[in-house]
Amino acid sequence: MKMYQVDAFSQQLFQGNPAAVLVLEQWLDEQLMQKIAAENNLSETAFVKILDAQNYEIRWFTPVSEIEFCGHATLASAFILFQKFTALKTIHFHSKKLGIFIISQADDGKICMNFPIRKAEKLSEYPEILNEALTKPIKAVYRNAQAYILEYQSVQDVLEETPDFKKLAELGNLRTAITTAGLDVAITAQAQQYDCVSRYFAPALGIDEDPVTGSIHTAIVPIWAEKLGKSQLVAYQASQRGGALFCKILDQDRIEIAGYACLFFEADILLP
Repeated sequence: MKMYQVDAFSQQLFQGNPAAVLVLEQWLDEQLMQKIAAENNLSETAFVKILDAQNYEIRWFTPVSEIEFCGHATLASAFILFQKFTALKTIHFHSKKLGIFIISQADDGKICMNFPIRKAEKLSEYPEILNEALTKPIKAVYRNAQAYILEYQSVQDVLEETPDFKKLAELGNLRTAITTAGLDVAITAQAQQYDCVSRYFAPALGIDEDPVTGSIHTAIVPIWAEKLGKSQLVAYQASQRGGALFCKILDQDRIEIAGYACLFFEADILLP
């Protein structure tokens, strides 16, 4: 059985977020899919079931559990389908929890993903463990179905944060993102491009720090779009690997998150 590993949200190998992708005619046993994800030990392994040339079901597994949504592994999966499985330039992913994602590929290879906005609400009170686990001043706290989103004072604070992952793991399935507006300090040679900067922690799911997280930007980008008065933003996730996300607020509570990807390897996996 073929498996592919793709660096998502990057145009260069060894940057962005690596995801494994398996394209299937029929679903594997769920326990086997979880074992494959654990063996890969990447943030996510995506399993894609072919319905027809344009329609595919998609599921995502961390090393420890199945999750309801993953952006970078969706990008990686679309990259493989466009490259290996279909000549179409637009495909549809059918997810269990969030409906249909319309995915298209531009002429330059950029993959554009149409997702629902997963709006975050500003909190007046939040768990004290966030103060205990994090070291930098918190300006504001938001929460959506996926994570607590903490606004920081500066990019430097985001870059220098050193979380206590054991404490953050006590939040369970609610992950933690930190974010700020992105123009006050150089991050990369193209730092002036970035409207917002973030990092993302999910230790309870076996991922201390995720390299680049498409899903959480369905909440982070709308926050900054409102604050900055912009409908198109370029976001940067400032992990050790780093990655850029090109985002656009759409009608009907939808958001486009786009990025590039590159293939690291394809291999045959030997299943019992």
